Order: sequence, then C-alpha cells, then structure tokens
Amino acid sequence: MTKYHWDRNLKIRLIGETLFNLLYWMYFPFLALYFSQAIGLSWAGLMMMVPPLISLIGNIIGGNIADTAGRRPVMLIGASVQACMFALFALSSSSLLDYIAFLGISIGGALYKPASDAMVADLVEENHRKEVFATFITFKNIGAVLGPIMGAILFFEYRIWLLWSCAVVLFLYTVVIFIAIEETMPQITNRQRTSLLQLFIKQLADMKVIMKDRAFMYYILAGIFSVVAIMQLDLYLAVYVTEHVPSQTIWQGRDWLIELGGAEVLGWMLGLNGVLFVLFILPVTKWLKKWTDQRVFILSCLLAGFGMFAVGFTTNFWLLCLLTVVFTFGEVVRAPVLYHFVSRHAPEQARAQYMGLANMQFTIGRILAPITVFLSTWLSSIPIFSLILCSALISMVLYLKLFKIEPEV
Repeated sequence: MTKYHWDRNLKIRLIGETLFNLLYWMYFPFLALYFSQAIGLSWAGLMMMVPPLISLIGNIIGGNIADTAGRRPVMLIGASVQACMFALFALSSSSLLDYIAFLGISIGGALYKPASDAMVADLVEENHRKEVFATFITFKNIGAVLGPIMGAILFFEYRIWLLWSCAVVLFLYTVVIFIAIEETMPQITNRQRTSLLQLFIKQLADMKVIMKDRAFMYYILAGIFSVVAIMQLDLYLAVYVTEHVPSQTIWQGRDWLIELGGAEVLGWMLGLNGVLFVLFILPVTKWLKKWTDQRVFILSCLLAGFGMFAVGFTTNFWLLCLLTVVFTFGEVVRAPVLYHFVSRHAPEQARAQYMGLANMQFTIGRILAPITVFLSTWLSSIPIFSLILCSALISMVLYLKLFKIEPEV
C-alpha cells in the first residue's frame, strides 16, 4: 500500500484545527462552572443543554449550504463567526452577553464541521480515508488531553487573554482559508444558484429524501445507542467510581505509598482514556484497515458494552484501569469508521448534508445518555450497568440490520 500524500488543503486544516482545538479545550470544560458561579447551578444546567441543539441545526444548514455554495465559503463563514464571537466574549461584561457569544461560537463551529468533513472525503480516495480521518481525530484529542490541564490555570487567571487568543487564532485561520484553501466540491453540472427562500425549500426537500434513506437511518439509530454507552465514562461511571470505589493503596514502597480515593481513581481513568485515544487511534486504524466497517462497528459495541458492564463488578484500581483500556478501545476503533461510512454511503452531490445529519447521533446520544444518572436514584449499580450493556447490544443489532440493507463490497 502506497503512503498517502497529503493535499495542501488538508495540511493547512490539520494545523489550524489542531491549534484551535487546543485553545477550545482550555475554556470549554470550565464554562459550566463559570456560568454556575455567575447565574446559579440550575440555570447553568439548562443553558448548557441549548448549544448541542443549536449545533445540530447548524450542522444541517451548514451541510446543505456546503453542497450548494461550496466547502470553502461555509468554512470561511464558520471560522469568521467564531472569531467574532470570541472577541465579543472577551469584551463582554455581562453574563447574558457571554452566553450569546458562546451560542455564536457553537453556531460557527456547527456550520464549519460538515464542510470540513466533506472536504476530506472530496480529496482523499476511499482506501485512505480511515487513516486521514484518524489523523484529524488524533490531533483533535491531543487538544482534549492537554487543553484542560492548561486551561485549569489560564481560564480562571487569564480568561480574557485566553479568549482573545482564540479570537486571533481564528481570525488568522480565516485569512489563511481565504488565501490558501481551494474549493473541493465536486462539479455537478445541474447545480444552480438559488435564493435564500429556494435554499430553505431545497433544505426541507433534501432532508425528507435523506430521512427516507433506510440504511442511513439505521446508521443514525445505531450511533445514538452506541453514544449512550460510550458517554458513560463522563456520566454514570463518574458517579459510580466517586461514590462506590473506596480509598485504596495502589503502590507501596519501603518509605512511601500511593493511596487514592474515588475521585482520584476517576481522574486516573479519565487521563488513561485520553492518552490511549491519542496514542492508539492511528495504529489501531492501520491494524484494522482491511476490516469491513461492519466488523469494526460490531467490535466497538462489544468492547464498549462489556467493558462498561464489567466495571460494576469491581472497585479495584488496577482492574478499573484494565477495563478502561477495554472500553476505550471500543471508542477508538469506531471513531475513524464513522466518517468513512458516511463518505462512502452519501451521494457525491449531498456529501456535506449527510455529514451534517450524521452528527444527530451525537446530539441525541448526549441528550439521552444522562438518563443513567437519573435512574441511579432508584436503581443499584448492576441494573444501571446492565442498561448500558443493553444500549451497546441494541446498537450492534442495528448495525447488523444496516449492513443487511447495504452489504459492503
């Protein structure tokens, strides 16, 4: 297999998006705390539910425009909106204005993403797409690992400077997109310019057609149940570990010992999850390159489901770390294949729309996933972990149905 030669568009985007993701993870994990201190915990919780819904709408609209006007204009709009909103956030002296700016950042990012994903599919041959998507995910997760560590200091001590840094980086990135990024949208001969009203009507018609795509709907449904299981590390697993895992000695020498309580054990599990994702997503993608998408999805469901389920039977630190490895690999093997499947399944003229709608699985999954925490008020840990396993197995069954409709060649 020949080594893939990266297009200039992809190199520029990899650098720009990596730098922005690092800055993003310096502020995003602390926004809920920031707003709760400013307006109260209850209001902050409600407010943080809105951005995922706005992102879903932005993804759909951004995908449609990217398939009509091109990838480059939508990326320019998305990046420039984010730059302006970060500047507004930095200048704001009002909690309401802060929140409006945060919503604006979410909208800009949602518009940008489908065009960005579609550009990868436009430029990369199918046999190299998994590897390229895996590279983007790797660099994105480097930011997710390092960003919160740096942001824990910078967000509270130098928040204004951090926000201005984000604004400047995105402004410079917008300029680079304008100067150096070339359009990659496939040339469709019957594509015509449309007014905003016509674009809206076309949007509704296109969505109706896509929603009738049975294979794609199975893909979305399977993804929702898979996301519900995978997201539990930040939800019920966090509750279980902090409440049920006792303080324990994990290492003892002659003159010193390491003792961890539940909160510290959770921190180690989260850190291990992030490090494994960054270090192994590219190697795993190469190892499983010859696997079909179906086999990878099934493996992902089994690792994530049974890895999470087994957590409910132990409070031992080392076994929890081992199980973290198991369910993390369930997430790792799945990540690059998600976009590879959509890029292969979607019609060329509607690729960005499919990419945008594919994000429904994450939005709906994030809305449904906290139900485990809600149910834990009445149910013990084993029934909750059983529900998580059931969610993963339902996802597996739906993936099997998907590939009966659309067999892989």
